[in-house]
Amino acid sequence: MLMSDEPEDAAVETEETAPEEEEPVLIPPPVVETTEVTSQEEEAKPVAKKGKKELSPEEIAEQERLQKIIAAREVIEIDPIHIPVEYETTGRGKIMIGPPTLTRFEKARILGARALQLSLGAPPFISVPKEVATSLDLAYTELEKRVIPITIRRVLPNGDFQNIPIDLFD
Repeated sequence: MLMSDEPEDAAVETEETAPEEEEPVLIPPPVVETTEVTSQEEEAKPVAKKGKKELSPEEIAEQERLQKIIAAREVIEIDPIHIPVEYETTGRGKIMIGPPTLTRFEKARILGARALQLSLGAPPFISVPKEVATSLDLAYTELEKRVIPITIRRVLPNGDFQNIPIDLFD
């Protein structure tokens, strides 16, 4: 509702009161600091970033030349000649890709998959010990005894791989 300076018509039942005057809120104008720089000063000051010096024209030309060489390179994403090869596991100690023990990621994947199987009603591979309370505890016990029939596939960046039975790990 807008208030005006004109008095309103008062009804018979109400008292006449003087309109209240609102004090204007004073907002100071924003202060803007400007510095004038002439074009000669702009050219004289080198634009340098923290800890970096300005490059000379020779260095700039060298960088541009190197950028053109790099941009002209052919990118080979997949070697068309290479066919992935499986490294055979013929005995104990023949783990050729990665560490001779299960990595924490492999262990977590195995435990999670086996605990899910057990929680969905899969039969355990060992007799259930009394201290086991959850399917994860039972999966961990099975993993310690190396009775889970699972094979780990370790893959190299070129596609070569090795399938390693879980009982070969230390």
